[in-house]
Amino acid sequence: MRSAILLVYALAIVSAAHAEDPPAAQKAVEIRQSIFKLLGWNFSPTIGPMMANKVKFDAAVVQKNAARLEALAPMIPDAFVLDTHQTPGLKTRARAAIWANMADFKAKDDDLVKAAMTLVNVAKSGDETTFRPAALAVSQACRACHDTFRDD
Repeated sequence: MRSAILLVYALAIVSAAHAEDPPAAQKAVEIRQSIFKLLGWNFSPTIGPMMANKVKFDAAVVQKNAARLEALAPMIPDAFVLDTHQTPGLKTRARAAIWANMADFKAKDDDLVKAAMTLVNVAKSGDETTFRPAALAVSQACRACHDTFRDD
């Protein structure tokens, strides 16, 4: 009888612990999505069109937005500490491969950080000829991670 009571008690503790997992997982996904929205907001409407020659190059805008990219990019791995890929009902495009190969995920983020740092330095110089390759490197770093670790 005592072991049955202990078993019920243990199951209650495990159930209570798992009951908190979905809110923590949802919060983790919200934080990740916020970082990615900010990254996109600082690249797509400004740097992207400049890179594609759709709008005039503006070194000050690139410098401001590239500095934001540089600040946000290192946050990405921190936002993936909690493995959420098995949380039922969670809406996320993150693939399980992130947690299966965290070293590669972090290496791809390091590439983004380096590309953003280069873009900041290029923007500070005001050199439009080096801007496009630097902006393209940021775009390619994003794409490399998306191709491996994100469902589109």
